[in-house]
Formats: sequence, structure tokens, C-alpha cells
Amino acid sequence: MTTQLQPTAIAKPAQSSAATKPLTRQDFRLFHRLRVRWVEVDMQKIVFNGHYLMYLDTAMGDYWRELAFPYEASVHTLGGDMYVKKAALEYHTSARWDDQLDVGMKCQRIGNSSIVFVGGIFRGDDLLITGELLYVYADPATQKSQALPPALRAMFENFEAGADMAPVQIGNWNDLGALAQQLRSDVFVQEQRIPADLVWDAADQTALHAVSVNHLGLAVATGRLVTLAPGVSKIGRMAVHRVLRGANFGKAILNSLVEQSRGRGDHEVRLHAQSSAVGFYQRLGFAPRGEVFEEAGIAHQEMFKPLSRTAGT
Repeated sequence: MTTQLQPTAIAKPAQSSAATKPLTRQDFRLFHRLRVRWVEVDMQKIVFNGHYLMYLDTAMGDYWRELAFPYEASVHTLGGDMYVKKAALEYHTSARWDDQLDVGMKCQRIGNSSIVFVGGIFRGDDLLITGELLYVYADPATQKSQALPPALRAMFENFEAGADMAPVQIGNWNDLGALAQQLRSDVFVQEQRIPADLVWDAADQTALHAVSVNHLGLAVATGRLVTLAPGVSKIGRMAVHRVLRGANFGKAILNSLVEQSRGRGDHEVRLHAQSSAVGFYQRLGFAPRGEVFEEAGIAHQEMFKPLSRTAGT
């Protein structure tokens, strides 16, 4: 989110909060990993200085995902937006082509309308670059600063304190259907163009549902557990908000449903994985069974996971 704020928007910019001691990896909860590309180095064969800002901005995208904060949808509901007021870099040493870098990002300080983020770019344990990004929360129409909403302030504080940013809720359709419904519609009907009459069925009424809800009350991931036969259940309707994929919210839903299946004494849990997601399920202990088939116009693979009564055995 690097839109620049109009120069007259802020009367009192926050003072710099750059760290007084060298940053270490232990200062960060979040890292974005990248590898330096040839196009990013200059004639000295080191990373061109301006690319470090791009690295920090990319890490900010991961920061929003870790907050379970789908940026566009969330700021719309809050009535404001984040604008860059200042960006500063301190160069300690250079990165070179093909280096593997870890870009740490954290919220350093929160003012009335401003947020200071500090970033550290590391090669192993060596700090290469320190960065500071000053954002201001403002009215999108006028770009005049306004007070941070308490909910947004709490999200920054909770994340930096180590909180779970999208706890999984387990319940029936009456309890969780309203949360799951919009997310399913966005993912299956709008994004994947699956006919709406295939997304909803009578099994919703008897299934056990799981929904991850962020600190703004928005559903970011969902799934359900249906009984197929004595001792056998099926996980289905797995959906994760498009911009939050890869941030482990789908993994949390899947693991929660597997534990629910195990807890009620099932010996096996199954699912129908879209072909593009087979690797995701394999990494979480599911194995393919049978041939690839088509469901709702999309290639699927049946997968299963044997269960024991004791988790982790």
C-alpha cells in the first residue's frame, strides 16, 4: 500500500522511531523470504538501492495477511485508508545476486493517526538494511488524517503480542452459516464460477462447520465435516479468502476438522481435493486414492487420512 499522501494532509507528522540498537531476527514475528533476482542488481553487481524499499513493501503485504486482514475489503468497512508519509532506509551492507534474504517487519509505534513500521533485511543473521515506514490513516476522499479505529489499533497490538489473528470457531449451520455463506459465495461462485446451486445443499444443516474469523468479525476461511458412514467422515467446502491464501488459515481449518473427526471416534476422514490443491493436502497427511474425476467442472482427486484415537499417533 504505497499510495503517497498529499503534502497538506498531515499537520504533525510523527517523529522518527528508528531503533537505537541494531535489529536482530528475534525482534520480528514475521519474515518474508525472497531471493535476489538478476534484474535487481546494478552495475556493481549488488542490489540497486531502490529495490530495498520494494522488498519492505512486499513484506508489508505478508504483514497484512498475517493479521488476517484482507486489505481492500477491510479498509472499506473501516471507512479510511493507509497512506505512506515517510520511508527511510539505512544501509549496513549490500545484498548480491542470488542471495536469499529474510525481510522482517513489525509495528513499532502507534500514534493517534500514524503507525510506524520497522523492517530489517537479513542474510542469515547478518542485518543488511534497516527500514522505517510511516503510515497515516486518513479519509480516502479528502486525504485528511483521522484517528485510527480502535479495532485496527487492537489488531496491531494483538499481533505483536503473539495473538491468534483468526481463531477457528466450531459449530452448526445456525451458528456459523451467515459467516461461511459470504466467503463460499466469493470463492466458489464468483472466483471459480461454480453454479450457486452446487455450492449449497441439505448437508449443511447436519454438518459440523469450522470458520476462522478475524478481529473485525470477517470470515477468512471455512470448511465443514459430514458423516459418510460409521467411523468415516468427509471434509468439504474448504474455502480461504483469495488474498489470504498461503498464510496457514486453510491449514488451521483443516486441522480443526480432522481433530473433530478424530475426537468423535472416526477411523478415517476423506475429502475431494481440487487438483491444484493436492499438494497442500498431502503435506498435511492426506493420500490420494483412485483416479482423477470431474466435479462441478473442476478436476478433483479423492484423498484420505487414517485416524487414531490419540492426536499425533
